[in-house]
Amino acid sequence: MKRNIRALATSGPLIAAVLVAGPAFAQKPGGILKIYMLDSPASMSIHEEATVVAQRPIMGVFNNLVMFDQHVQQNSLGSIIPDLAIRWSWNEDGTELTFTLREGVGWHDHKPFTAKDVKCTWDLLTGKSNEKFRVNPGKSWYRNLEEVTTNGDYEVTFRLKRPQPAFLALLASGFSPIYPCHVAPRDMRGHPIGTGPFKFGEFKPNEYVKATRNPDYWKKDRPYLDGIEYTVTRNRSTTILAFIAGSYDLTFAGSVTVPLMKEVKSQMPEAICELPPGRSTTT
Repeated sequence: MKRNIRALATSGPLIAAVLVAGPAFAQKPGGILKIYMLDSPASMSIHEEATVVAQRPIMGVFNNLVMFDQHVQQNSLGSIIPDLAIRWSWNEDGTELTFTLREGVGWHDHKPFTAKDVKCTWDLLTGKSNEKFRVNPGKSWYRNLEEVTTNGDYEVTFRLKRPQPAFLALLASGFSPIYPCHVAPRDMRGHPIGTGPFKFGEFKPNEYVKATRNPDYWKKDRPYLDGIEYTVTRNRSTTILAFIAGSYDLTFAGSVTVPLMKEVKSQMPEAICELPPGRSTTT
């Protein structure tokens, strides 16, 4: 990964956008991706947070059952692809969604991932488990979910109260990672354990979040990076100056006006600058 390449990115799946930006990334894996955050998250538990401030630095620690294809610019039901699930199907009346799960996946503490973890995650989200989230902003998403059942270690079914074709899109959201059964929710707030390409490294409130490469990731050629560092920087001007100085590799459309983007481009000709319609800041 070339350290002199900087990018202005604009969408949720930021890591993927950087990794496919050019052949240099695939040919020369490694390096630390440095990104800013506009605020400090309250915890490291995505399911107990409601903003991208918590989701963004930790989503690489986890996997979903399914996810939106990050090479497709607009999310849709047609762009949903497998992640921890390898296939899925609906019953005839559209009230049961059954997933076949990927085998051989391990949590970062080397315990095996199974269907039990999927059930535990949604039992927590729907308030059916003995363990409870401190806050549960995602609970309202699943009012139509009757129950989650398992069939062995690698099959799980979501049974709905009535048909809901878009239910799959909820499971593909960045706010829908699978949590481990064997780790208490309170422990996930400070040191999350996932199955994802990155392991949680360190969280220092109001300063930074660090994640490191998972050498045992089930996608054998991933991740390309050695780690990601997210630094809290609340001031937009400070963020852009730091980007120009090389302190960050990536920033966001919401942090730059059109005139300011032109200024960045004039000072950093090598920067990859993209500003899609409707995503700039004008004040």
